[in-house]
Amino acid sequence: MVSSWCSTGPQVRFSHISETTTLKERSSETQCLPQAMAAARQEVLSLYRRVLRIARSWQAQSGLSQDTSTERSYITQEARTLFRQNKQITDGESIKKCIEECHARIEMGLHYRIPYPRPTYLPPMGLATQRGRRLRAQERRRKQAQPIYLQSHDETS
Repeated sequence: MVSSWCSTGPQVRFSHISETTTLKERSSETQCLPQAMAAARQEVLSLYRRVLRIARSWQAQSGLSQDTSTERSYITQEARTLFRQNKQITDGESIKKCIEECHARIEMGLHYRIPYPRPTYLPPMGLATQRGRRLRAQERRRKQAQPIYLQSHDETS
C-alpha cells in the first residue's frame, strides 16, 4: 500500500483493485501535481518580482550614482538570465534548489550590500594532479564545497 498526500487529503493505491479504480486514482494524483506546480510557480514569480523591486531601490555602498546604476543593471540582468535559464526546469527537487539559491543570494546581497556573488576561496585544482582518479575526486569535493548561492553562477559565467 502506497499513500500520497495532496490538498484534497490522502489517496491510497491498492494493487489488487481493478484497473478502473486505479485510473481514477491516477487522475486524482495528476490533479495534485498541477496544484504543487502552481504553488512553486507563484513562489518563483514572487521571488522574481522581489528581486526586481530590490534592484529598483538598490543603493551602492559607495554612494556614487554611476556605481548604483551599474549595480542595479547587474541585478536585473542577472535575474533575467538565471530565471530564463531555469525556465524549463520541471523537477520539483531542482525547483526547490533554485528557490533556495535565490533566497540565499537575496539575503547575502542585502546583508553585505554587494549584489555580486561572494567568491569561494578554494585553490583552482591545487590539490590534485591533472588526470585520473584524484582529479575526479578533487572536482567532486570542489562541487560539494560550493555554497548554495553560487550554484548557478558558474553555469552563467
